[in-house]
Amino acid sequence: MPNAALPRTAREVRLVARPHGLPEPPHFTVARNPLPEPGPGRVLVRNEHFLVFPGLRTLIGGETDGLPLPTLQPGDALFGPAVGEVLAAPGDGPLRPGDRVVHLAGWRDHAVLPVIEVTPLDPALPTPVAHLAQGSVPYGALTRLAPVRSGDVVLVTGAAGAVGTLAGQIARLLGAARVLGTTGSPGKADRLVRELGYDDVLLRGPEHPPFADRLRAAAPDGIDVVLDTVGGEQLAAALAAARQGARVAVVGTLAGQMAAERGGATAPVEIDTFRLVLRGVSLRGYSGSDHPDVEAEWRERFGGWLRSGEIRFPHSTVEGMDGAVRALPELIAGRHFGAVVVQL
Repeated sequence: MPNAALPRTAREVRLVARPHGLPEPPHFTVARNPLPEPGPGRVLVRNEHFLVFPGLRTLIGGETDGLPLPTLQPGDALFGPAVGEVLAAPGDGPLRPGDRVVHLAGWRDHAVLPVIEVTPLDPALPTPVAHLAQGSVPYGALTRLAPVRSGDVVLVTGAAGAVGTLAGQIARLLGAARVLGTTGSPGKADRLVRELGYDDVLLRGPEHPPFADRLRAAAPDGIDVVLDTVGGEQLAAALAAARQGARVAVVGTLAGQMAAERGGATAPVEIDTFRLVLRGVSLRGYSGSDHPDVEAEWRERFGGWLRSGEIRFPHSTVEGMDGAVRALPELIAGRHFGAVVVQL
């Protein structure tokens, strides 16, 4: 594409004001921003899809102590994983116009980035949007921290989210005999059983009996593996139902992250440590940076499972930059099933 035809501006989603409580659409706006020339060592990318992820709630809330990502201030553009097409690239570099790449400058329709910050799409995955699947986290947790063994009973909390919809399928493929999940929506519970192979899904909420009682009834012989994305009472109940030698991997803290009264970076929970000792339960938090080999291994297995039809990538699509303004509040409100992807 000749330089004269290259776009000179980009539309991007910006934070207007830091919310007191959970973010709503008025806290965001779509602004047009000048695009710099893609000079030496830089590429111009037209984004096609980008991921809406709950960690933005923490970055917007301002509680980022210890996190590797910066706090988002009013006026800042949002960011996150994206896939797109290279429109311009240096002639002496590894990329060419037409190449598809993945990067972290989502929430805009075009981006100029250093070549070293974009990665060509892995041919192991059959579709570009599959590169936005958040499966490396549950895969890593269920193979490294809380390995699933043949015949295990596995519990996945927050089963209808981006991580949970893949985690249940991964657990089954790794040999689980029974997979249980949790969600707050009867419709989502039905889909998890019908479409994704969950054996039982427990509904949470004040209108239901105590969660710990329902979990004991669903798994009277106990739980072998827990993949926890929520924390709070669900983690406490899972630990109470843990079988001898159970393995628990914490990969998310949605109970605190999505609480209006918190800033998104704390999720306190009371647990019975006596039971952990008595039953030899392991409880560990998962960080991808501690397992750098997982990402490539996951992509290879995920691609094979997608091609064979053994796994699905459930995701909800939000259309366009104007729709993106509503995407994070809708994710927090639980209006979508699976990953939330903005399509441009």
